[in-house]
Formats: sequence, structure tokens, C-alpha cells
Amino acid sequence: MDHSRKKSAYKDAGVDIDAARKAVAGFKKKVAETFTEGVLSEVGHFGGMFSLGQKTFKEPVLVSSTDGVGTKLIVARMADRHDTVGECLVNHCVNDIMVQGAAPLFFMDYISVGKMRPEHIAELMEGFVRGCKANSIALLGGETAEMPDLYGEDDYDLAGFIVGVAEREDLITGLSVREGDILVGLPSTGLHTNGYSLARKIIFSELKYSVSDPLPGGEGKTFGEVLLAVHRSYKRPLEALFRRKLVKALAHITGGGFTDNLPRVFPANLDAEIKMGTWPVPRIFTFLSEAGGVDRAEMYRVFNMGIGMVLIVAERDLDEVSFILKDSSEDYYLVGRMAAGSGRVIYR
Repeated sequence: MDHSRKKSAYKDAGVDIDAARKAVAGFKKKVAETFTEGVLSEVGHFGGMFSLGQKTFKEPVLVSSTDGVGTKLIVARMADRHDTVGECLVNHCVNDIMVQGAAPLFFMDYISVGKMRPEHIAELMEGFVRGCKANSIALLGGETAEMPDLYGEDDYDLAGFIVGVAEREDLITGLSVREGDILVGLPSTGLHTNGYSLARKIIFSELKYSVSDPLPGGEGKTFGEVLLAVHRSYKRPLEALFRRKLVKALAHITGGGFTDNLPRVFPANLDAEIKMGTWPVPRIFTFLSEAGGVDRAEMYRVFNMGIGMVLIVAERDLDEVSFILKDSSEDYYLVGRMAAGSGRVIYR
């Protein structure tokens, strides 16, 4: 049997095994640098293994989530910059499970490409590793697949999977939210990972800007810089608040904005009243609204509008919450309060 012929036939079909091996070999050492105390497996095993043995729980609950970064990847491709989107994905997943009170344990990635480009994979992995290190979680494993019949040569997609753990009695459910509770907003770094289809349509398709053009009124930053800003993690300030059990509910403001995400975390007999003008809205959002002719209702349902995480806390705890956030060097804004209602978000 001619093994070299079979190998070249696979390459002729568009899949380069040698390029894939080179891409993987290049980041093994960096991935291992993310390993935390619970990791039992090594880089390259068929399955990642993680032990909870170093942690003591009465009733541990595993909390998991999976996500992608959407068409932010198209902007990365346009700018030929691929080192931020992996970090975005790690942080997005961390935020998603922390809203339920979980401590993140490990992250796993999936990269699918049209053509294996080791230099692009290295940039993507740089972002994954940086995000995992910053959040003190293990990059426990992943998969890279070359699928030329499904993607174009320069196309790729990312998916992330995360697992965390919480004591059952410490889970944040939102069931204790009451009328009069305060909404505290933590600032975003921009679009984060949502709304890019609309943003790209306005900026690049309708207005014909390029990624290297400056955002009008954007203090000299280019569209590429603004749109590729890393989706931030809220792990540090949230951990400090969790230790004092000060948070009744949390909403990660992703796709759906305030309008769709806040009602997910409070009882249906309440409304979240948002007080407009209580936080600075970054220029990219006002530009998209003005230049794209997008009305306020849609803006607040598509984009985070400068607030990436909303905390619901008791008014009596507000001074302590404020002290902890300041001590964590975290900016925050009092963006509204809970009122009797029917499970909606009301803009005042």
C-alpha cells in the first residue's frame, strides 16, 4: 500500500495534516502554562481531565456554557489581526457562568478553518492563552479542524466551552430580587462580541469605511481598533462581591442588550427601570445610531451601549458594594432600580 500516495491525496483534497501538526506543536508549551492545580491530563490527550479534589464542597454544582464571537471574526480577517478574538471568547464564557455565581475552572476551544495557516492559529492561541491566564483557568483542551469544502481559504470560526463550580447554596438565581433594588452597571470596552452584523453593514457596506479609517469623533482610534477591542472579563470585581454575598442577580449584557438580557434574571412581577444618561455611552454607539439611522429601541436591543454587566443589589448594601468596586479599581454607574411590573425593561 502506498502511504505517501494516500497522504498526498488527502492534501490534494484540501486538508494538510502536516500544517495542522505544525500548528498544534507550536503552542503546546504555552497551553501547559495555563494549567492549574486540578488539571490531571497533558496537552494532546483525547480528553481533558480535571479534579475537584483540591476543593471542598458540601453540594458542588457544575455550571457550563458554550459560545462564539460571531462576525467579529470578519473584522479580524479584514484587519488581519487574530490575537484578540480568542481572548474575547474566553472572557465572554467566563462572564456567562459567573452571573450564576460559579468560579470558572477550565476552558476548551474549537477552531475550524478553510485552510490551515499556522501563523493564524498561533495568534488565535495567543489570545486563548492570555485570556485563560488572566482569569486563572486552565486551557484544558481543544480541537482544530481544516474543512476546505465548508469554508473559504481565509475563513475560520471559533467556539468555546467553559466549566465552573459553585456551592449550591451560593448560586445566584435572582429569586431574591425585590422592588427598590438598585441596578449597578459595569462598563464595557465596546461592542464586546455582539452586534457586529449590523455594525459591519453600517460602517463597511453602507458608509464604505475601511478598518484603518479613524472613527469620526473617536479620539484618533481606527474602526479596526475600536471594533477589535477585547471583550472584557468581570471576574475580579465579581469575585470580591461574591465573597460578601452582596449580589442578588447579574446580567451579562450580550446579544439582546438590556432589553432581552435583564428580564432573564429577575422575577416576572418586576420591571427594571433604566435611567438614561447615568453612564457615558462610548462614541462607537452614538456613531452607529446617528450614521446608520438606528433608533434607540433597536440600539438598546442589539448593543450593550457601554454597559457589559449589570448587578442587582439591595439598596441597603449599596455603600458596601461601592466600596468594594472602588477597591477593585472598577468603574461603575447606578443605572436604575427595580419596580413593580410585568417582567420588562423600561427606559426613563
